[in-house]
Amino acid sequence: MINQVTLVGRLTKDPDLHYTADGKPVLNVTLALNRHYRNQFGETLTDFVQCTLWNKIAENTSKYCAKGSMLGITGRIQTRHYDNKEGKRVYVTEVIADTVQFLSKRPENKPLQKTGQGE
Repeated sequence: MINQVTLVGRLTKDPDLHYTADGKPVLNVTLALNRHYRNQFGETLTDFVQCTLWNKIAENTSKYCAKGSMLGITGRIQTRHYDNKEGKRVYVTEVIADTVQFLSKRPENKPLQKTGQGE
């Protein structure tokens, strides 16, 4: 069996890094992906795909990317579920990222941060 996906798209909003209770960095992003065809009105349709990034990939993406940044993500599709406040089961399908490639220049509002070493 194969569960592998490759996506190239733009971030729909600035990344917002979070940490789990045990301190693992996690980043949930949405990629906007244009379809390769137009509808009957000549409009290009867009899909919005939820992606979850963990650990160093999450930290680097949060540090160097912003809304509109183009990313290449490879990973796997995962479906999970939970019960919401009303007791209704909610299903979530997302891409769990294995690798992320930054395909556009660093946004001007995200300057390279100095590490404090060798300065």
